[in-house]
Amino acid sequence: MIIAVDFDGTIVEHQYPKIGKEKLFAFETLKALQKQGHLLILWTFRAGKELDEAVEYCKKNGLEFFAVNKSYPEEDNDPSLSRKINADLFIDDRNIGGFPGWGEIYQMLSNDVSEQERELFFSKYKKAERKTFCGFIKYLFCKD
Repeated sequence: MIIAVDFDGTIVEHQYPKIGKEKLFAFETLKALQKQGHLLILWTFRAGKELDEAVEYCKKNGLEFFAVNKSYPEEDNDPSLSRKINADLFIDDRNIGGFPGWGEIYQMLSNDVSEQERELFFSKYKKAERKTFCGFIKYLFCKD
């Protein structure tokens, strides 16, 4: 799955524009989801220097995102277009019902998707031949 993840209030406590304290199990859960084959996109209100600081903070904690505030790394953001990204799931502290916690999120995602469903999802990207988002996915998952 493609999972968009918020930063402030989700990965770290709300301290914007500063970086708050890490939420319990945030990095462990996100890295485990990556190991399961999920693509993670950082989707945050932050921009400019504050965004760079958030990305660097995640890198220092061993987490690199597939894309940041984009659907795929090569995407050009046209200011006249919506900033909404293409993701299967959004993890945000402002969900209806609030933020459940990283332990519960991991359980939901690990138990909901069987290996067969995960393979079926990624198979549509493995067949892509164009040099866009799908081509990048093919590069990631179809190494000879």
